[in-house]
Amino acid sequence: MPRTSALAATPDVSEPVIGSALFSPEIKTADLEQAGPQVDGEAAESFIAEKRIGERIKHLRLKKSMGLVELGRHTGLSASFLSQLETGRVVPTLRNLARIAMVFSKDLSYFFEPEPQTLFRVHRAKDRVRLPQSGVADPCYFFESLGYMVPDRQLDPYFAEFLPAKKGREARAHQHTGCEFLFLLSGRLDIQHGEVTHHIDAGDAIYFDADTVHSYQCSGEESATAIIVTLQQPIPYTSGRAGHLNGASPNRGRTLPSAQAKGRPDGQSNGDQANRVMRKTGASPVL
Repeated sequence: MPRTSALAATPDVSEPVIGSALFSPEIKTADLEQAGPQVDGEAAESFIAEKRIGERIKHLRLKKSMGLVELGRHTGLSASFLSQLETGRVVPTLRNLARIAMVFSKDLSYFFEPEPQTLFRVHRAKDRVRLPQSGVADPCYFFESLGYMVPDRQLDPYFAEFLPAKKGREARAHQHTGCEFLFLLSGRLDIQHGEVTHHIDAGDAIYFDADTVHSYQCSGEESATAIIVTLQQPIPYTSGRAGHLNGASPNRGRTLPSAQAKGRPDGQSNGDQANRVMRKTGASPVL
C-alpha cells in the first residue's frame, strides 16, 4: 500500500516529514544549491523503509504489553494513526517520533541506528559466580545467575543448590512480583508456598505465584539442585489470588522484602559486593 504523509493524518502541519524534502515555492535555486542537493522522494521512502521505524515502534510497545489506545494516551496521537505508523502506511514527523521515544525512554537515534543483531549469549560455566542466599548468616542455598549477560532480559534463570537441613538453620521466606518456575534436577525439596508445604522429588517441576510468601528447604541427606526461572512482572488476576490454588494462601500478617531488583531468586539485590565479584570474572551483570 502506498505511503501517505503524516502531515495529512495529523494536525502537526508545521513539522517537516523525516527524510522528505519539502521546499517552499519561494525558495530560489541558489538557496537550494547552498542547502545541498534536493533529496529524491523515492530515496527518502527507501531510507525510511530500511530503518523499519514502524516495526521498532511496535516492538517497544509490545515489549511493554501496551496497546495502541494506551500508547495514544501517552503520546496524544490516535490509535488509528499509531497503527498506520507501525504498518508503514504513514511517515512520522520528528515531533511525533519524539513523543513516542519519550514514552519508552529512548533517544531519537534509537529509530535510526543499525538494526541490532539477533540476541545470542553464551554463559560459560567457568565464568559464573556462586552467590549465597541473602539475609542469613548460614545460607540454606547457593545460586548462579544463568542470564546475567543478557541486556534488558525478560526472564531470570538460575542454577541453585540447596544444602541439607541442619540444626539451627531455618529457611528464610521471601516474596517478589511475578511468577516462578522450578525444575528439580536432583535430591528432594520442600517448598513452602503460603501456608502449605509441597514435597517434590528429582524430575518434578512447579510453577507458582511468587507474590505469595515462599521458601525452600532441602529435605534429603544430600544436596538438591534445581533450575529456577523467575518472571518479575505483575500477574493479572481475574478472581482471587493464584496462591489459593492447591490449598496455598497468601501472606497473612507478615511483611517481607519485595523483589524490586532483578538478579536473585530470593527477591534481594545482589549488592556491590556481588557486582565486584562479577567484574573480577570479566562478566557484565545486569542485576
